[in-house]
Amino acid sequence: MVVIHILIVLAAIFLGARLGSIAIGFAGGLGVLALGLTGVPVAREDIPFDVIGIIMCVIAAIAAMQRAGGMDYLVHLAERLLRKNPRQITYFAPVVTWLMTVLAGTGHTAFSTMPVIVEVAKEGGVRPSRPLSIAVVASQMAICASPISAAVVLMASLLEPAGVGYLQVLAVLIPATFLSIFPAAWLANKMGKELDDDPVYLERKTAGRVKEPIGASSFSPAPGAKLSVLIFLIAIIIVMLWATITSDQVGLIADPTLPRNEAIMAVMLTAATAIVMATKIPAGDVLNTQVFKSGMSACVCVLGVAWLGTTLINHYIEDIQVLAGDVIQATPWLLAVVLFLAAALLYSQAATTKALMPAALALGVSPLTALAAFPAVSALFVLPTYPTLLAAVEMDDTGSTRIGKAVFNHPFLVPGVVSIALSIVLCYAIGAVVV
Repeated sequence: MVVIHILIVLAAIFLGARLGSIAIGFAGGLGVLALGLTGVPVAREDIPFDVIGIIMCVIAAIAAMQRAGGMDYLVHLAERLLRKNPRQITYFAPVVTWLMTVLAGTGHTAFSTMPVIVEVAKEGGVRPSRPLSIAVVASQMAICASPISAAVVLMASLLEPAGVGYLQVLAVLIPATFLSIFPAAWLANKMGKELDDDPVYLERKTAGRVKEPIGASSFSPAPGAKLSVLIFLIAIIIVMLWATITSDQVGLIADPTLPRNEAIMAVMLTAATAIVMATKIPAGDVLNTQVFKSGMSACVCVLGVAWLGTTLINHYIEDIQVLAGDVIQATPWLLAVVLFLAAALLYSQAATTKALMPAALALGVSPLTALAAFPAVSALFVLPTYPTLLAAVEMDDTGSTRIGKAVFNHPFLVPGVVSIALSIVLCYAIGAVVV
């Protein structure tokens, strides 16, 4: 039956990927149903409620900030930075998307910066595929460094019993993922023909399908924009402080009445409440923001695929330990390969972490190895079907950001693989000192 169960999981993932968007979550539920009907026990504990709850609450706060004009204000600040040196946009764009994702805990913030990246790249005569490719990758890598991302919170909770605290996890992942950007950006800056030599661009320009850069536009922030950003930043600081004083390493509060995961959710919902009240925006309008819609879609996707993967792995965990335990211990780098391949199919850092990392630790993988391999869960760029990747292709009217006929020959793959590989190496190096 094991072959049938594996085929069910793969078929569900393939169907979801084929249908696209939120359908990968739908198909995950279909796969769970099929597993249950073929003899696999389906338990409530396999559903990643904590992960989904954190994503929902963080998205609620970000959506309220977006409705108040805070996201537009942040994009304006990013635009000012990028326009200072448009020729170097390939290096500055990923820094912007990485930072916004680290602060927000979701890569969907990259959507708002992509039009700016394309505009500034054209102004500087830079092939837009270069900054777009590494900017998308950086936004995905940053999930593994965000203090409020569900993937990081889950990873920290898994490592805490082994003596690795939340702050240690961040101390390793933040510098490792950030520093990996620059070599990958240098490589991305060498990829593809120069814009004026690209036949696709020249053809589109001749046909009038390429908009001329319009330059910096005047911007006046909404009345509550800056205040909404301030409230959200204060909420992040509170989360980090609470996680610190309640951690086993600091231990100022040994038995908190509000555990870390619940604290993140409560603080983020409080931040959303404060933004709505302070900026006087209609609460119902938050539901119509782009961040809220994409975030709730992500919740369904995580629910489906994480539930599917965890159900299968938990059912065969003893067999996996017997078959794979010695192999993983002898060649621990294989964990990164497994996470990389799984993330390419599951489309979620949190879902991949939830589905595979507990099993890896149960196999005897050391905390340092698990932490070092963690950035591999950001391999969402392998298949050219992830929303931010597709958005980059759509928004580049020069045609330089395109997907080849072989599917995998797209500009995101090489910078992404390089960034993940460098992050893993840096995590090992930094982790050896910090952990």
